[in-house]
Amino acid sequence: MPWSLPSRFLLTNDDGIDAPGLAALEAALPSGSEAIVIAPSEELSGCGHRVTTHQSFKVSRRGSRRLAVEGSPADCVRIAL
Repeated sequence: MPWSLPSRFLLTNDDGIDAPGLAALEAALPSGSEAIVIAPSEELSGCGHRVTTHQSFKVSRRGSRRLAVEGSPADCVRIAL
């Protein structure tokens, strides 16, 4: 059976939702694929595994399939799941 790319992707980073690298990654996805982008609302390099546990955080819609989280990259993945 030949290997093929999935058609659905979750994209996140630690550089923030407006980072050029995240936009480049989204643009590089195969045509016909579906992506949801959930990333920190600001740059949070170096704390990718940190999880927010004792305070609330906001999630803002930045487009039809884009969410900005006022939390860590790990929080973004938790929101996506």
